[in-house]
Amino acid sequence: MTTKFFTNKDDNSLFDKFKGVFTYQNIHHFDALVGYFRASGYFKLRPFLEKVPEIRILVGIDVDSLTQKYHSKGQLYFQKSEETKEDFLKFIRKDIHEAEYKKDIEEGILQFVDDIISSKIKVKASGDNKLHAKIYIFRPEPSNEHTPASVITGSSNLTDAGMGTGDVKNYEFNVLLQDHSDVQFATDEFEALWANAIDILPADAAKIKSKTHLNENISPFEL
Repeated sequence: MTTKFFTNKDDNSLFDKFKGVFTYQNIHHFDALVGYFRASGYFKLRPFLEKVPEIRILVGIDVDSLTQKYHSKGQLYFQKSEETKEDFLKFIRKDIHEAEYKKDIEEGILQFVDDIISSKIKVKASGDNKLHAKIYIFRPEPSNEHTPASVITGSSNLTDAGMGTGDVKNYEFNVLLQDHSDVQFATDEFEALWANAIDILPADAAKIKSKTHLNENISPFEL
């Protein structure tokens, strides 16, 4: 039976779909909207992104703690830019500190941070607590009804478990769509969310390295 759905079982994982799309389609734009992201899993996807000119990752953050913080002060939280940015950076630093110490994992984290610094990828964080969607959009240039393009949506976040590449695979339920109208609808929604999100700038990414063990400029005295 042929179906557009896949569940991370056997050789039918999100990672397998990524591999197929990046290998057999001419991808110029890759947009990812995720509710949860781990820099330590970035190296699994990174080889496929090497020749992709335009990459954007929009990450939803857990705003419950921020909302609670403002409620305790009798205030309302309305996606404050500095709070949203710092919460994202704090999460990435936590991910780095808790990541399993392996050479490939550390290299993957460094690659993610360096890709932000070099503007290889653009990253934004959303403080909207209604953002729970997971969308991956693959488009050529130009992108129109005559050019192959794809969109994946479902339950998988951009993590080892979500992509089906870790020792423990999540049971995920996703669908791959390739009709132009579906890709265009997803792109329009992504653009609207992207316009209202908070930039994670190269300078912000540099702070991640300086405040973790990835800092290459630690003096013997500091060590």
